[in-house]
Amino acid sequence: MANSIKAEQDILKKLHITALNPMQQEASAIIEHNANTIILSPTGTGKTLAFLLPLIKTLDSNSKAVQALIIVPTRELAIQIEQVVRNMGTGFKVNAVYGGRPMSTDKIEIKHNPAILIGTPGRILDHFYSDRFSKSTIKTLVLDEFDKSLEIGFEEEMSAILTELTSLSKRVLTSATQGVSVPSFVKLTSPKIINYLHKKTSTRLALKTITSPNKNKLSSLLSLLLHIGNDPGILFCNFKDSIAQISLFLKENNISHTCFSGGMEQKDRERALIKFRNGTSQILLATDLAARGIDIPELKFIIHYELPLHKEEFIHRNGRTARVNEKGTAYIIKWKNQKLPDFIEDVKEANISKKAPKTPQLWDTLFISGGRKDKISKGDIAGLFFKQGLINKDQLGVIELKQDCAFVAVPAALANSLVDKLNNSRLKKKKVRIYVL
Repeated sequence: MANSIKAEQDILKKLHITALNPMQQEASAIIEHNANTIILSPTGTGKTLAFLLPLIKTLDSNSKAVQALIIVPTRELAIQIEQVVRNMGTGFKVNAVYGGRPMSTDKIEIKHNPAILIGTPGRILDHFYSDRFSKSTIKTLVLDEFDKSLEIGFEEEMSAILTELTSLSKRVLTSATQGVSVPSFVKLTSPKIINYLHKKTSTRLALKTITSPNKNKLSSLLSLLLHIGNDPGILFCNFKDSIAQISLFLKENNISHTCFSGGMEQKDRERALIKFRNGTSQILLATDLAARGIDIPELKFIIHYELPLHKEEFIHRNGRTARVNEKGTAYIIKWKNQKLPDFIEDVKEANISKKAPKTPQLWDTLFISGGRKDKISKGDIAGLFFKQGLINKDQLGVIELKQDCAFVAVPAALANSLVDKLNNSRLKKKKVRIYVL
């Protein structure tokens, strides 16, 4: 027991977390001692850690087989959970598999079985049918954001996956919305339900409207962004055409942004998030794909440029701000004759005044063609930029290290000169290409 407590404390220290919140404490204890558990808790309350901590305790360090399967509805959520497990530093191998990248990459990564496999339903089923690992050793199943994983479209694939899992002894389902029925094929018998959806959270989230005099709301959007200043945030739309139109408008007004939608290639979606996380882009212009399951820092605001049709999407969008113990604002841009749906309550008109934003630190993102598989570390990259790039610590932004590449944020004014100095340099034993993303 003492060793278990110490291991958990070590994990929290690595994640820079001082203590678990009440939901995480309750979930961790219940999952550990029960076969079937449902966690219902708002977006941003730490459900990932809530199920990972007890999951880690079930793993056998002597086993070379897949022991736990985590199924998610989106590629971004798979990547995010994989990174959290890596950051926990438990020593257990973890891999994420998902559509949108070559199957050959999956095959290489899971050739040596991970203890924890994370993936989207279609890609998981592809690996099941190809018998790339034994399913009989999988004892724990997590359906994260199960309201999306079990909806129409995924249900047939999910049923096929569950049919293959004959040795399950523990099931965990999580969601940020309530009222979703669980199909019988999940075999969730007498689950323990942890429900934090109705805990008081309204005081942390402020809902404010911006009223446009006409249906073209771009001028009102610009006024709001100038009022907000340089803080990063997500601008939500319903359609890819809207994103294209607004992106052009933001470019014309020199507002840094990246686009994020389901119609983009997976590589471009990942890079959009990297540029948003490291400060190269102030605004993430996105569809509801960005409403959940993406790895981004705490945001002070989100903007509904177009309102979603359903309450659930509205809740998930708002969940990107006012997370855990922080405060945030969700702005709704409406035109003067537009009636808000019934699910939007306690909303006030925002009092905004146009003001020029402070001059931000402008960043660019550099791509490096080497990563973890080349034994390259963040320290190696930092050393290269300090010694050969001749920059100081304040000029080196966020470094994101991937399996086969890396991304580094640097001041935009220095980006091209750094490429000239560092392109074709050696990191460890690899000669790397470096260019502005």
